[in-house]
Amino acid sequence: MIELKTAGEVDAIAAAGAVVARVLGALREHARAGMEVRELDALAADLIAGAGATPTFLDYRPRFAPTPYPAVICASVNDAVVHGIPGPQVLADGDLVSIDLAVHLDGWCADSAISFVVGPADPADLALIDAAERALHAGIAAAAPGGRLGDVGHAIETVGRGSGYGMLADHGGHGVGRSMHEMPHVPNEGRPGHGLRLQPGIVLAIEPMLLAGGGDGYRHDADGWTLRTADGSRAAHVEHTIAVTEDGPRILTVA
Repeated sequence: MIELKTAGEVDAIAAAGAVVARVLGALREHARAGMEVRELDALAADLIAGAGATPTFLDYRPRFAPTPYPAVICASVNDAVVHGIPGPQVLADGDLVSIDLAVHLDGWCADSAISFVVGPADPADLALIDAAERALHAGIAAAAPGGRLGDVGHAIETVGRGSGYGMLADHGGHGVGRSMHEMPHVPNEGRPGHGLRLQPGIVLAIEPMLLAGGGDGYRHDADGWTLRTADGSRAAHVEHTIAVTEDGPRILTVA
């Protein structure tokens, strides 16, 4: 069942989204060569607590997971696509980092992700991130009232595959609101004019995941969480929580 949110509830999700956006911005600024990835997790925990919010990922355990998630952020480096657990890995110049974060504030959840390069960047990595961000914004633009969910997926894949990249198989976005994962599933591919009709009050997390090698395959690490590209190529993951409104899509995960 899809719960339509009122204008006031959308504003409440936007308040949670502002916390997410501020924390992600701080993590991007703080990331540097020589630091351990888990230092970013500790910083995120402090910033979230200071904002009066709670981290949604910590201790989260979906059906596929062998254990509850042990951290506040997902931090996926280089060939890790999503769900990377922040640990003692030391960042180096040129690392491509994707950070995913969700928080709850006053009973409402918002979810967002960014990708960036630590220090000097390979132009190929910047092109990959740029394509992911363009795919994200194409998907957002397609989330207009009266449109279809297939329009969103088609817009994302047109940019992603049209730029020569693979797309993580079997993964996509989702509804969000009181819980992090609500109906509907939001595929990153689709047929225009098909699928759920979008109407004001629908809140979605839209999240392209692009793979530089051009394939769609992945493998799991032994931790049961981290997903890596099957061919070892780099990946980028970006995400916004958005609301479908009468005036068009509204991005809720902005500071």
